[in-house]
Amino acid sequence: MTKLALLLRSRSRLPRLACPFGRARPAEQWAICYRARRRLTTRQTDTTMSNIEDTDTPKDRKFVEALSRGLDVLRAFTHGSVVMGNQDIARITGLPKPTVSRMTYTLTKLGYLSYSPQLEKYQLDSGVLALGYAYVSNLRVRQLAKPYMDEFSRRTNTSVGLTCRDRLSMIYIENCRPAEVSTLRMDAGVRLPLATTAAGRAFLAATPDKEREHLMGALETKYGDDWANMKQSLDGSFAEFRQHGFCLSLGDWDRNVMAAGVPLHLADGSIMALTCGAPSFQLSEETLRGSLAHQLEMLARDIESLGV
Repeated sequence: MTKLALLLRSRSRLPRLACPFGRARPAEQWAICYRARRRLTTRQTDTTMSNIEDTDTPKDRKFVEALSRGLDVLRAFTHGSVVMGNQDIARITGLPKPTVSRMTYTLTKLGYLSYSPQLEKYQLDSGVLALGYAYVSNLRVRQLAKPYMDEFSRRTNTSVGLTCRDRLSMIYIENCRPAEVSTLRMDAGVRLPLATTAAGRAFLAATPDKEREHLMGALETKYGDDWANMKQSLDGSFAEFRQHGFCLSLGDWDRNVMAAGVPLHLADGSIMALTCGAPSFQLSEETLRGSLAHQLEMLARDIESLGV
């Protein structure tokens, strides 16, 4: 048998496996094909948290995916405990653990995360606080609204909050309450659900139709089988807003809390929400609906008249 025949015979004995990227290839080339397919699968499953909550992610070539993933890692700390490991972050974000490891390493180097060798976990560091403080301290509406909110809080003996939307949550950027009130301590940065709180419902009610439909679709995905009851409750809040100018949460977020919310329209076209509330043993539905909610709506109009 010639050398050429022996060579062809030996090559024909190599197992041949199907590859999704072309015709069948010898086994020694399969690893290349497998790695390419794995990269494709990873890209398709890297956005679990974004698909559920990030309703604002643009789909264009200017969008930096790596930056988005890094911010998703930071956002993960608003969903879990104060300290988390790479595996916890990967579970919350849907990102592959190797990607999370690179992100946490980089964010630690930049001062946005700190690492505990004893716990082998990460927590937010001062770099995040610096960014948050820069935003809140320079927010003109917060500076101008605070004296009005303080007066309203003292006069009504309720906790009064100024909130803005972040994905499917409302975040407190200011909270005022009487000195003698120890309940409902909502410090700046506290997150509230969009669908069940008075502030979130007021924001949704005042949002333009197209944006509201987009948010409602994201809420439907989030709540799944509970969405039918949730939507019925929201539709009732929207009807109340059209009739009276405010929304209520009568134990929907917390069964022991009664609250009202109204939108706050800023001069730049953006929308925030004012909310006031108190424990149910202190504030009745009749007082909230018949008096305080209307006063809160007037408070919003007074703040808007400042040109914020």
